[in-house]
Amino acid sequence: MSDTLETATLGGGCFWCTEAALEQLAGVESVTSGYAGGHVENPSYAAVCSGSTGHAEVVQVAFDPDVIAYDEVLEAFFEIHDPTQLNRQGPDVGSQYRSIVLYHDDAQREIAEAYVDVLDAAYEDDVVTEIEPLETFYRAEEHHQDYFAKNPDDAYCTFHAKPKMEKVREKFEAKMVE
Repeated sequence: MSDTLETATLGGGCFWCTEAALEQLAGVESVTSGYAGGHVENPSYAAVCSGSTGHAEVVQVAFDPDVIAYDEVLEAFFEIHDPTQLNRQGPDVGSQYRSIVLYHDDAQREIAEAYVDVLDAAYEDDVVTEIEPLETFYRAEEHHQDYFAKNPDDAYCTFHAKPKMEKVREKFEAKMVE
């Protein structure tokens, strides 16, 4: 186990779904829902949902690189959303639901760019995932944290988060929390 955790900041649709799916992975210490990539300080959920702040719904994934590598976190992330959808994922439409990787250093940028290049060659449609430096991450309101765990029977969670969680469990069986 590493003494130092690394952080990935990723957006691919509703943060409830992304958080629930990624926190199942061994080596992921925490997943925090929030907002990034916009131009307004301390945005609220309502403001982000209006599309006027420029932010995306994102998660910050704190992970142990000795257990799970950044490219493995990216692999799981890209497994649970469609990087060819511009400003939408499933029923969620708007720039706040865009596919985005916000890198923390040059190494993450290079890994993300290489990963997107591979995906772009594999998909028939163009991959529209944005790759940008993280400037500021704003933690979402408390009721958005661990939303699936607190609301497993919520209709949205049942229809959208659970299938993403199952996909991660299926594809990354060897990397699941025991």
